[in-house]
Amino acid sequence: MSERNHHILYILLFGVLFYMGNWNIPVSDPVEVNYAQTAVEMLQSGDFVSPRIYGHYWYDKPVFFYWELIAAYSVFGVTDFAARFFPPLFAVAGLFLVWFFAGRLYGERTGFWSAVVLGTSLIYWCLAKLIITDMALFFFMSGTLAFFYLAYRSREKYLYYASYVFAGLAVLTKGPIGLLLPGFIILLFLLWQRNFQEFRRMKLFSGMLVFFLVCSPWYYQMYLLHGQDFLDTFLGVHNYLRATVSEHPKWDVWYYYTGIFFLGTIPWSFALPMALWRRFQTRDFSLEPDTRFLLLWAVVIQVFFQCMATKYPTYTFPAFFPIAILTAHMLEGRKILKRAAVAGIALCVLVTGLLAGYYASKDGHFAGKPVAEYLNQRMGEKDVLLCLGDYRASIVYYTQHTMYSLDSVEGIESRRAKAMDWSSKNVMPFLAFGDVPRDRDVYLVLEENRRDELEHHFPEGNWQFLMKSTEKDAVLYLYYRKAQE
Repeated sequence: MSERNHHILYILLFGVLFYMGNWNIPVSDPVEVNYAQTAVEMLQSGDFVSPRIYGHYWYDKPVFFYWELIAAYSVFGVTDFAARFFPPLFAVAGLFLVWFFAGRLYGERTGFWSAVVLGTSLIYWCLAKLIITDMALFFFMSGTLAFFYLAYRSREKYLYYASYVFAGLAVLTKGPIGLLLPGFIILLFLLWQRNFQEFRRMKLFSGMLVFFLVCSPWYYQMYLLHGQDFLDTFLGVHNYLRATVSEHPKWDVWYYYTGIFFLGTIPWSFALPMALWRRFQTRDFSLEPDTRFLLLWAVVIQVFFQCMATKYPTYTFPAFFPIAILTAHMLEGRKILKRAAVAGIALCVLVTGLLAGYYASKDGHFAGKPVAEYLNQRMGEKDVLLCLGDYRASIVYYTQHTMYSLDSVEGIESRRAKAMDWSSKNVMPFLAFGDVPRDRDVYLVLEENRRDELEHHFPEGNWQFLMKSTEKDAVLYLYYRKAQE
């Protein structure tokens, strides 16, 4: 077998690692379940254009990731494995892309080690298993920049069209950032190179036509269906507001993404910084265009998102593509490559095994699945399901039963969705304490720190304790009240 075929086989084996145990990891609150439940409701409604959750239209993200989930549910059914099917698939595709791209830049061996560095990085393994948009965005955004650069450094100008297609899919996955950020990187690179002629060779007119053909039909259809409400919520709240007003102020610190870099690249955390430091010590500041483009790619993404008000651990994930290539290139031929790769694979296998074993055990409670399984055995179609505490959307996902968030009248009013405010994400159903029906059986999911409120708002009692579920971040109690005749 040729070396190239060996590389293909080894990269495919990463898929085994990425898929391992996925059938046994339940959908978690609060992020994963929003995607999973939205796709279920789209599938149930037969409407594959407008994302919806809890019966409301939902403009948090574009549609492509929901289409992935719908496709998986259609083939495998609504299962944990189906919900986690596409992230590992895109993860393997991302490894092949980095292998192909780095191989064209630095040679076959560097391409292979770039894939190994990326595939054994802790953040890559994690996102290969999570039900979120970031792995798909990583693949499409990386493809946008990779095919631009391959077209730039070769005579194969048709590759520019591949870049525009990938950009369209990135925008269909995450929104305008899928074009704006790669476009900004490309602009800075051409200015750095002082290559202004390339703007005329980039097939801008025909390429942008291809881009719009890929992504604009869905956006146009959404505007026709939902008008200004779609623009205000999707562009206003989930793009402009996210950039200007921190959703989680405590994480809005200058060193946030530096920490993410060192944690996310385990076991390679210090490899690239050390290689760059050695280069600095030798006063070797010469950068060939390939290395210059990769460094710009990595640094711009880090700095760009550090300047944004809202910070998430996954925002700078696309920077790990060029980081993996630079790491493999600068460490090529050194024993540390093989040692770190073995350590990375061992770590991923160990953590995967521990997780799978934990979730398989009777104490492996995570999200609302144990509560939902209990409810599925007891609840009738007309029974009422309530939640007092953080909204456990995973219970809705696993029961497909409407759940109301209990609160006071004043509390409900303060939490209702408002324009250009983070409250617009509160689309779950609400119910005031005084409106809980007495003529229907009622099930109440109660967080441990809210138990005093149960006695305060329902002094008459009549609640029967059913079960206790210990989660990673909370203790849940399930109570039942029989209908009063």
